Amino acid sequence: MRGPARRARQRRRRGPLRAGRGKRGLRAALAAEKSAEIARLAAEAARALGCEAGLEAAETVIRAGMLKLGGGMLGQLLAADPGHRGPRVPCGQGHDAEFVSYRDKVIDTVLGPVTLTRAWYHCAACGHGFAPRDAELGVAGTSMSPGLTAMNDRAAAAGPFAKAAGLLQDLAGIRLTAKRVERAAEASGAAQAAAVRGRAALITDQKVVPLPPSPLPDKLYGVIDGTGVPMTARETAGRGGKGEDGRARTREVKLAVFFTQDKVDDEGFPIRDRESSSYIATFEPAAVFGGLVKAEGTRRGADYARQLTILGDGAAWIWNIATAKFPGATQIVDLFHAREHLNDLARLLEFMLLDSKDDWLAARLEDLDYGDIDGICEAARVYPLAGVKKDELDTALGYFENNAPRMRYKWFRQCGLFTGSGVVEAGCKSVIGQRLKQSGMHWTTDGADAIIALRCREASSQREAICNTPHTQTRTA
Repeated sequence: MRGPARRARQRRRRGPLRAGRGKRGLRAALAAEKSAEIARLAAEAARALGCEAGLEAAETVIRAGMLKLGGGMLGQLLAADPGHRGPRVPCGQGHDAEFVSYRDKVIDTVLGPVTLTRAWYHCAACGHGFAPRDAELGVAGTSMSPGLTAMNDRAAAAGPFAKAAGLLQDLAGIRLTAKRVERAAEASGAAQAAAVRGRAALITDQKVVPLPPSPLPDKLYGVIDGTGVPMTARETAGRGGKGEDGRARTREVKLAVFFTQDKVDDEGFPIRDRESSSYIATFEPAAVFGGLVKAEGTRRGADYARQLTILGDGAAWIWNIATAKFPGATQIVDLFHAREHLNDLARLLEFMLLDSKDDWLAARLEDLDYGDIDGICEAARVYPLAGVKKDELDTALGYFENNAPRMRYKWFRQCGLFTGSGVVEAGCKSVIGQRLKQSGMHWTTDGADAIIALRCREASSQREAICNTPHTQTRTA
């Protein structure tokens, strides 16, 4: 290996390779060297086939050998350009940084560790140094390659960090500690969350104007809900909660899902368009979340869809967002939650209804299906209640009276609209719960926010792969 090392030093003294003969020579040298390595690897795999493990042993030998081979090849290709960009380069803060020396940096890649030798510059005015080559390769401020970072993000978003480290080792042959997996994933998630919020700010300020989706959706839905995430004691200090001691154990993350619908089935029930869902979530207050929801709705074509519908469980903060951000949208209370409240109402009146409770409830459920909220309230108020019981009845009926325009279920069904928020309920379980609410888990807000950002990106990836094509948005002048 003295020859390749000597040639690498000579290349660093000469600077970047000139196009033509230098690159052709490097390719020829790599081809010759790797051809011999592959022949050796084939012989070793053939011997492995003869042992007890047989095919599995041969697979292991070939995979390990190919990773080592690829890592060596990648290292030599990187060495072809040591990143010298002249005696001085801009530092990014309005000054010039001067070339100091060549410095080594070990980066972990999908092919294993690779040593990157690159030119190092120092800015006397700013007092910091940097390597332009790091930024060009996407490894500035990190020792993990973009390819391995993406792989690590998916593994860490799928399950606990220790398990993710094990999967990377078993499936990809990459050895990372659980802490390294955690830190890298949280850094990626934080960057993803910042990118989403930055995009939302640009859309809100009309500095970026998303172009109409193609094809235009007939119906666009925004479904909103919230769920608790278990937090460390420090994160919930001073917060009131539902526990017996009055202390909070969780913090609410707010989740919104946008999806489209163009068809109904043979019975007239709506069919959600396949892979049309995109997810956003945050621990921020409702006012901040509302801005994210508005930007995502705009990005998904809320201004162009024939029918825009916002679905929720009846919580006031959801309707405040819907009214403020999408004043022309149809608002619908999830039918399942409405039925739950009706069952609670029947239990409240049980001591008056006695044996007729089941018949009374069945009749009220029929009223609900027809959107007859006045009928429900009249049937409940015929009973002469006083004191605490009357207050409880007024509270229970207030849910229906305040949401009456959002409970016109017969009309909604005639229009072919969804009346259930199951997609966001499922999102709370699959995107949030399955990863962040496992037994014994306690999160910091920043850590949970980062992993949730990765989970939302993963859940939205199919839609983005299909719809997020070039020329779908434009900057304003």
